[in-house]
Amino acid sequence: MPLTQEQKKQFKSIGHHLKPVLIVADNGLTEGVLAELDRALNDHELIKVQLRLAEREDRQAAIVALCESGRAELVQSIGKVALLYRKNPKPNRNLSNVIRYQG
Repeated sequence: MPLTQEQKKQFKSIGHHLKPVLIVADNGLTEGVLAELDRALNDHELIKVQLRLAEREDRQAAIVALCESGRAELVQSIGKVALLYRKNPKPNRNLSNVIRYQG
């Protein structure tokens, strides 16, 4: 189910304060990167990903591939940073960025 504008607005404000938990470098989307993506989305629900790829088209393709393989929604993409969200049916209250930062 796509995110509403209100949800995106809320997630952007939460994501502003987050540090990247996943970095995609020149090797691209390796098995290890995809495994870490899945783990991070399970734990945190909302994560920031840094893409250290030179070309804009490569970054956009990587973001699309990350969303597809991680079954995640793209909240925002600015420059070399993307904010991804995937709802966890049983979130950990201590790890979930969405729960921890809600007012």
